[in-house]
Amino acid sequence: MKLSAPKNITWWLAVILGALGLLGQVGVVSVVAAYAFWLVFVGLVLLVLATLLKDL
Repeated sequence: MKLSAPKNITWWLAVILGALGLLGQVGVVSVVAAYAFWLVFVGLVLLVLATLLKDL
């Protein structure tokens, strides 16, 4: 299995999703609090897919 580094935009998008999820979980951004788990989950899945698939 050959892995590749994700593009910068993909990496930043995953970091932003994860940070929003964490901030929602602790109550700083209450708008996304109901979706906090899913934001972190989607950010992690995006990073895994970007590592497994080339040019993502």
